[in-house]
Amino acid sequence: MTTLLRIGVLGLTHDHIWSNLTDLKRSERGTLVAAADPHSPLLDKVADEHGCQTYESYAVMLERETLDAVYVYADNAAAADLTEMTAGRGLHVMVEKPMAASLAQAERMIRAAANAGVVLMVNWPIAWWPTPRFGLELARDGTIGELYQVRYRGAHAGPKEEGCSPYFYDWLYDREKNGAGALMDYCCYGAVLCRYLLGQPTCVTGMAGRLQKTYIAVDDNAVLLLGYHTAIGICEASWTQIGHLTSYTPVFYGTEGTIVVHRDRLQIATRDRPDGKFIEAPEPPAEVRTATDYFLSRITSGKSVEGLCNADISRDAQEILEAGLISARNGVEVSLPLRTSLGDG
Repeated sequence: MTTLLRIGVLGLTHDHIWSNLTDLKRSERGTLVAAADPHSPLLDKVADEHGCQTYESYAVMLERETLDAVYVYADNAAAADLTEMTAGRGLHVMVEKPMAASLAQAERMIRAAANAGVVLMVNWPIAWWPTPRFGLELARDGTIGELYQVRYRGAHAGPKEEGCSPYFYDWLYDREKNGAGALMDYCCYGAVLCRYLLGQPTCVTGMAGRLQKTYIAVDDNAVLLLGYHTAIGICEASWTQIGHLTSYTPVFYGTEGTIVVHRDRLQIATRDRPDGKFIEAPEPPAEVRTATDYFLSRITSGKSVEGLCNADISRDAQEILEAGLISARNGVEVSLPLRTSLGDG
């Protein structure tokens, strides 16, 4: 019988943690041992739903528990400290997108994992949806020719309005803890898709503002334009959109066709079929159906994290976001690579 990997959780304020713990409960590779968070109601919830040991202190949990890996699900700015704390103990780390609140923090995380020789995986939920995953494969393998534009829009009525917990939206609305507002929350998806498909851009132009939500102190809408020698990337974010008609729909434009990636179906137009046709996405292999499946498989197999969830690609997405913030703040186009970051991490 295979010994299960022992998993601990650092932080419960990111609402994405709960679906990942549900996946872990079904996993044949790992088991939840303990969770730490300073909020008692969240500790009660994880204990009731998963029967694990709980701690109010991250340090105490790490001192008392024997673990193989951790899920880091606190605010973005806390990710660097928690990754350094756990990697230094030889623990593998899965952290939720966009990785950090700043480029400097992201680079600290990569250094900590490299120095310790542990797996560092950044979870991008879109990586496990079968249709977007298939669309990325088609775009990467040249099905629609040479890519010249990638577009992604992430949008809804806002974290509070969409039903996020107060523990989650409280830090999403905090510039220091999140890194920005909607720009960090949703332009990050476009940034990582562009980086994965087109590489790192040469320049970024950003625009962000609080257009509707007067009760928050961060941007509620943002757009990033990514410049390449022969391509353009467009990353859009909104916390004020009514309805979901244009949300979460990557579009890839190539010299021989166009791919529109809906949540549950893929549409492709070619020169022969300019009005497009719908294609069903195949069922992905078992190890890439959830973040938990993939993370634990990387640990047990010793294979590298690939694709969107690779830490270096996610680091580059963080650089794109930071360039966008600098551009939006100063009203100028920002060249990459960045010489300095907004914060010291």
